[in-house]
Amino acid sequence: MVGKIVLASSSPRRADILKKLNIEFTIIPSPYVEDHTTTVFSYDFAENLAYNKAKAVLPLVKGPSLIIGADTVVVLGNEILEKPLDYAGAFAMLKKLSGKTHRVVTGIVVINSATGNYKKASVTSEVTFESLSVPQIKYYIEEFKPFDKAGSYGIQEMPEGYIKSYTGDLENIIGLSSKALLSMLSEFSANYKD
Repeated sequence: MVGKIVLASSSPRRADILKKLNIEFTIIPSPYVEDHTTTVFSYDFAENLAYNKAKAVLPLVKGPSLIIGADTVVVLGNEILEKPLDYAGAFAMLKKLSGKTHRVVTGIVVINSATGNYKKASVTSEVTFESLSVPQIKYYIEEFKPFDKAGSYGIQEMPEGYIKSYTGDLENIIGLSSKALLSMLSEFSANYKD
């Protein structure tokens, strides 16, 4: 029985999702340095990023633990839209997403630190933006400063008139599907409930 859950992420959004599940967990931000040279999407890319984030935390945990790694990728066509480097980058991304439908894919990996066994999964949702005006884009960037978010936006904070619709798991778009995660944790027979 593995009792300790470790979230290998500094994302407050992922931590909030775990808190809602009444899971006791520790946060150890992953020291893994992401490779930003890949711009063409594949499911392996998202899952491997999540795996590498979780694996980098392995030497930092004490005692048997389940380490959760996750990486959320925004994909337009087949192009990965990373976190923006600056205002201009955020503006360009939101202009690209305006009036279009894109995918949000979160790769999730759970590693058992005691055995090295792991499970990988990815969850896909779709988001359609309204056609955004230049003032709308500027307002969003100035007010919400989405520089820590893939694709330059967070669906949970978007004002009315920005998102036309979405399909699939909303938590996945925010950063972590609790449904997928619980299924993976249960495969390890983890004692993760209070």
